[in-house]
Amino acid sequence: MPSGLDSPGPVFYRQIRSGRAGRPFAILKFRTMVTDAEKDGRARWAMDDDPRITRVGRFLRKTRVDELPQLQNVLRGEMSIVGPRPERPEFIEQLEQDIPFYRTRLMVKPGLTGWAQVHYHYGSSVEDALIKLQYDFHYLRYWSLWLDLYIIFRTFGVAFRFQGT
Repeated sequence: MPSGLDSPGPVFYRQIRSGRAGRPFAILKFRTMVTDAEKDGRARWAMDDDPRITRVGRFLRKTRVDELPQLQNVLRGEMSIVGPRPERPEFIEQLEQDIPFYRTRLMVKPGLTGWAQVHYHYGSSVEDALIKLQYDFHYLRYWSLWLDLYIIFRTFGVAFRFQGT
């Protein structure tokens, strides 16, 4: 399905992420980058003002709308609404070597939104991943239905105030 709005290519794309216990699954997202963003096959974090992000993609990211197709992953049982965001296996491999206990976040299903997402921007480095991991650990330790509801409420605030990346 060509987008034609901003850059040629499909509207959706699939990407492999690691779920609970590190099990790989295909995540569905609205495409926010040019189609050949990783043409050399090397995984890269998105950066602030990343030239690979399209104009429409920038809006989708700021409002977090790019995550909505992942409701399909929730319905299939691969994700939950709230939890640590699913990460790419390539990044997990790197982060495991740089950050002790990084795999601990894989004890639960990943979520559409999470404590780290409402408190911190998109990560683009090992240092960012460490900060987000601390938020993920806080979530795992203090999980409750009320915390999940609060995170969902805060997620709407982040989206409506265009506070995503």
